[in-house]
Amino acid sequence: MQSINLGNKESGKIWHRKPSPATRDGIIVNIIHNTSDYLPKVLRFLNVAFDSSGDSLIAGDHQGNIYVFDLYGNRFNLVQRTSQACTALAFNLHRKSESLVALADYSIKCFDTVTKQLVSWMRGHESSVFSISVHASGRYAITTSSDTAQLWDLDTFQRKRKLNILQSVGIQKVFFLPLTNTILSCFKDNSIFAWECDTLVCKYQLPAPPESSSILYKVFAVTRDGQILAAGGKSNHLHLWCLEAKQLFRIIQMPTKVRAIRHLEFLPDSFDAGSNQVLGVLCQDGIMRFVNIQTCKLLFEIGSLDEGISSSAISPHGRYIASIMDNGSLNIYSVQTLTKEINKPPPPLVKVIEDLPKRKVNSGDLKMKVTSGRVQRPAKSRESKIQARILKQDLTGNFENKENEFSDGLNKKRLQILLKGYGEYPTKYRMFIWRCLLQLPENHTAFSNLIDKGIHVAFLNLQKKYPIKSRKLLRVLQRTLSALAHWSTIFSDTPYLPLLAFPFVKLFQNNQLICFEVVATLIINWCQHWFEYFPNPPINILSMIENVLAFHDKELLQHFINHDITSQVYAWPLLETVFSEVLTREEWLKLFDNVFSNHPSFFLMTVVAYNICSRAPLLNCNLKDDFKYFFHHRNNLDISAVIREVYRLMDTTPTDIHPDSMLDVFVALTKGQYPVFNQYPKFIVDCQTQERERIRDDELDYLKERQAVEDMQAEVDQQRVEDEAWYQKQEPLRKAEETRRETLLQEEEMMIQQRQKLAAVKRELKVKEVHLQDAARRRLLQLQQEQREMELRRLDDEVERKVCMRGREIAAKDLEMRHLELELQKRLHEKNLTRNQEAIAKEMREDADANKRKVDLEEHMFHRPIGTDQTQNQKTQKLTEENLAKAEQACLNTDWRIQALHKQRCDDLHRNECYQEVAKLLQKNRKKEMEVLNAVMEGEAKKWEEAEEQDFHLKSEKKAAAPSDASRRWFLENEIHAQHPYHKGAKMNGSPQAVCLEPHS
Repeated sequence: MQSINLGNKESGKIWHRKPSPATRDGIIVNIIHNTSDYLPKVLRFLNVAFDSSGDSLIAGDHQGNIYVFDLYGNRFNLVQRTSQACTALAFNLHRKSESLVALADYSIKCFDTVTKQLVSWMRGHESSVFSISVHASGRYAITTSSDTAQLWDLDTFQRKRKLNILQSVGIQKVFFLPLTNTILSCFKDNSIFAWECDTLVCKYQLPAPPESSSILYKVFAVTRDGQILAAGGKSNHLHLWCLEAKQLFRIIQMPTKVRAIRHLEFLPDSFDAGSNQVLGVLCQDGIMRFVNIQTCKLLFEIGSLDEGISSSAISPHGRYIASIMDNGSLNIYSVQTLTKEINKPPPPLVKVIEDLPKRKVNSGDLKMKVTSGRVQRPAKSRESKIQARILKQDLTGNFENKENEFSDGLNKKRLQILLKGYGEYPTKYRMFIWRCLLQLPENHTAFSNLIDKGIHVAFLNLQKKYPIKSRKLLRVLQRTLSALAHWSTIFSDTPYLPLLAFPFVKLFQNNQLICFEVVATLIINWCQHWFEYFPNPPINILSMIENVLAFHDKELLQHFINHDITSQVYAWPLLETVFSEVLTREEWLKLFDNVFSNHPSFFLMTVVAYNICSRAPLLNCNLKDDFKYFFHHRNNLDISAVIREVYRLMDTTPTDIHPDSMLDVFVALTKGQYPVFNQYPKFIVDCQTQERERIRDDELDYLKERQAVEDMQAEVDQQRVEDEAWYQKQEPLRKAEETRRETLLQEEEMMIQQRQKLAAVKRELKVKEVHLQDAARRRLLQLQQEQREMELRRLDDEVERKVCMRGREIAAKDLEMRHLELELQKRLHEKNLTRNQEAIAKEMREDADANKRKVDLEEHMFHRPIGTDQTQNQKTQKLTEENLAKAEQACLNTDWRIQALHKQRCDDLHRNECYQEVAKLLQKNRKKEMEVLNAVMEGEAKKWEEAEEQDFHLKSEKKAAAPSDASRRWFLENEIHAQHPYHKGAKMNGSPQAVCLEPHS
């Protein structure tokens, strides 16, 4: 056993010399990881997983160091240092270099083992992930923690689904079933559900286990074909469930020292077609025991009480076992070495040693030790070795002895004597005796090469022609026929080969190598000259049978001839089916015990004997269909009588017609490689092969064309469905569109009505405004007139008062001064009144202009949103109609386009009519507005005329008042001139007086 310490190395070789694992333990290499510090410590491995090829594995330790080991290339590499403990691993993704690593922080990381880069980082769990299951395609993964399970898409690394459960239930494991699209979920209450991966619909639930053997399931394992589920827990019982029948079909009890089961995993085999028979059971004592679930025998075990195993993984091809030991190291085991003793042929049951006078044979020389179901080699006695002695016999005897002696110690003559005495071989040893009689070489390598070529194209659709109920039996038959076709081309074109091989396939379905070699030996020896007239039946062989039948039973042969029954009816069906259609299983086995123990001509004689022993019912048959039915169905016939008749025919048939003179003696298959089989007309086979290839090519072309037609039809159907769905969708859209259009029309009508009402209200408002302005102007003018009249009256009163007051004055000077003062005051008042009137008029005009501007601004602001909404609605409606027209033009045909165009024209005409009506209404509104404006202007002109008249009246009054002013001025001037002498006298007297005129306010 080699050992390697990784230390601080990031890459290197796993072993430095070719590993040669010992048979005792089967360990290829022991891998440990110690730090190279001053005080080295062990870095314990926690998880390990193989890739899909089985030649590489990935392992992680408790410090987060991820290593990949290439067992084929003898290299290891450090992928990543995550600095966190690894809790689960997966290495079988569809991108071969990628791996999934679950870490202690509840996250899952995807690393590329080649580039050593982080590909993705997935989060979502709230507790530690202890299981990662990858779909067979490698594109989906299920990660499981104690509280949830999550389904991930490994193409996008996005979470697709999440399974949440009650905390009281808990999840044990959720994983994909191999080769299926089914997810199996196992809970802590022993409930097991199967779900469809795509739809997550529950397919079925397994029933509860019986109360007599009820255990809490902790660990699970499934065979590679997904048919059998193994479950175990804290018990020494194992439950095997058949997932196809959905029932518990077997309970295996482990040894009493097993108290709990920690891990389960099936051991794959290249020849079991996925129906694994060996189950690895890791128990609480650290020993992993491998048990055959059919025979319930312990085959081998790894680990020990001193070096226990904590977890383990098995490669997909079943060549390696990677186990993490309790001390933290990693052991790689060779399954071939561990099973070397099991795969050896069993030791001889009987061994005869003759001519040893010097020494007696002790019973201890041939001991079989069987411990826990494991087969061990015979124990040798401690005495001296037995020396072989050459017996002096004649040449004939020596040759016969060599011919009759087998390598396993059996003697053919003795077997024939035993067979004649009992009529058949013991059931327990029949298969072993057959293997010895046929001298099978068991060429594992050659057979593996034939199997590795895959299913032959000639047998791809075998189930259509031969619908076998058992899928396992169908797969074994398909593989066996494919191996025969790869061995020799003739067998791919032999129509009766499935009938010939089926009974042997059914008998040896658990050992395909033996099945193939038995059929190949049968074809080489007992089917001699069968293919010389290919593809026709072997006429030469049928002629031999007919000659023998003519010699021993001429009456029966004449009966056949009279009813036109040839040897292809009474002999060929028995040969091509090797009697499997007319005999039961026990009868057939009994017959072939004798066939394999005699010359190949015995098989042909059996056909003649079968006809002779059945002569009574055959002579009563007159129809050809009755004969055909007879030789294709079981009949009431004693097989022992047939075998005795065969021996009689072998002894009494003349040499010139005896088949043994024309058939060769038995020849066994060669060791290492199988012999070349070319006993057939090659040119016919080549011609048929070429013709078949041509037909296959034509069929492929036809299938492609049919597939294309079917695809086109499917597309047409899908298009029709889509069209119907589109039409169905368009109908409510059309109705909705019509509803919208009606609503729009109603809205437009309501808008028009509102506009009309608004215009009417506007007109009324304008008329009211004009009336109000007129009334206000009249009131203002009336007020001004009243003010003027009041001012004039006040002035008149003041004048009269002044006049009165002046009249009362004594002095004339005071009176004149008062009159002058009053006159001046009157002028000042008139001037002030004129200024006030002008200011008031100016303010009124400014107020009127401001009001008008305000009205215009409000009208502009009111009409602008209406016009904007109309423009926006027209644009939106136009854009919608254009998009609708485009969609209809892209989806509908020409008729629909014409209808759409016609409809669009109608809409345009209707819209034009609406526009014309709106334009007419606008014109009417404008006319009415013009009328109102004209009326206002006329009123304004009238007012201006009235103002001019009043101005003219004012001017005329001024002209009329001018003479009175002139006369008053003249009077004042005269009065002033009349007072001049007084002023002069005053000056002369030295008492001048200042004259001051101050107007009264």
